[in-house]
Amino acid sequence: MTIDRSQYLLAAFLVAVGGYVLYDASTLEKGFADQPVQPYAVPNVVGAVLVVLGVLLAIATARGDVPEAEEGEDVDLTQGTDLRTVGLLALVLVANIALIDWLGWAITGAILFTGVAAVLGSRTHVRDLAIGTALSVGSWYFFYVALGIPIPAGILDGVL
Repeated sequence: MTIDRSQYLLAAFLVAVGGYVLYDASTLEKGFADQPVQPYAVPNVVGAVLVVLGVLLAIATARGDVPEAEEGEDVDLTQGTDLRTVGLLALVLVANIALIDWLGWAITGAILFTGVAAVLGSRTHVRDLAIGTALSVGSWYFFYVALGIPIPAGILDGVL
C-alpha cells in the first residue's frame, strides 16, 4: 500500500483552515440579543465542517482510499501542467487585485473576464469585453443594491 502524502497534506490544510476559521469566529462580537442568528454562527459551522472533512479525509487516506484519476474525453492525463497558462491566469488575477481599489470592480471585472478568456484561447476580444462589462456592472449592482455590500466603484464612483 502506498501512502498518498498529498491527501494527508490536504487533510492537514483543511483542519488548519477550519481551526483558524473557528478561532476567528470566536473573536467576533455578539450581535443584538434579539437576533436569532449571531454573526459567529456561520463561521462556526464552516470551520467545524472543514475540520470534520479534514479528519475524515485523513481517516480515509489511512484506510488506503485513493481517488481515481479522471478519464474525460478531452483531458490528456499524460500532459503536464501548462505553467504558461497558469502564470498568465495568476497575472490577470493579481492585476485585478492590485487595480480594484483604483479602477473599481466594474472595470477590473471586465478586464478580468476578458483577460481570462484571452488566456484560455478566445480570439473574440470585443465580444469578451462586452460580456465582461455586462457581467461586472451587473454583479456590482447586485452586490451594492440588492445585497447592500459595497464593492469599490473606483473611478466610476458617482457614475454607477
